[in-house]
Amino acid sequence: QVQLVESGGGLVQAGGSLSVSCVASGRTFSSFVMGWFRQAPGKEREFVAAINWSGGNTDYADSVKGRFTISTDNAKNTVYLQMDSLKPEDTAVYYCAAEIPKYSGSYYYTYSYDYWGQGTQVTVSS
Repeated sequence: QVQLVESGGGLVQAGGSLSVSCVASGRTFSSFVMGWFRQAPGKEREFVAAINWSGGNTDYADSVKGRFTISTDNAKNTVYLQMDSLKPEDTAVYYCAAEIPKYSGSYYYTYSYDYWGQGTQVTVSS
């Protein structure tokens, strides 16, 4: 049974930092792409960042580039999202997801992901 379990969300002031993590279990994820998405109230779920387990290639949404860093600890089957210089507009539920790559760039899209975590709330106060 595949499980993605996020943790580390919380409340932080604007300009602060927060790290969220996602532990993956239940199968081998070495060929997967791991993504972070977020969903604010009344908005669609949007891509934040992605990384592949095997080569460590990363990609980010323009809105978080330079502020967020995605990384993995393969020994712990864990994906991290380090969030710095947080803004109130970063407030959302953050979801971890795992994708078997479908085509080039498919990791940008929610429909391409095969497994999802339950989400963790991140709130940035102004």
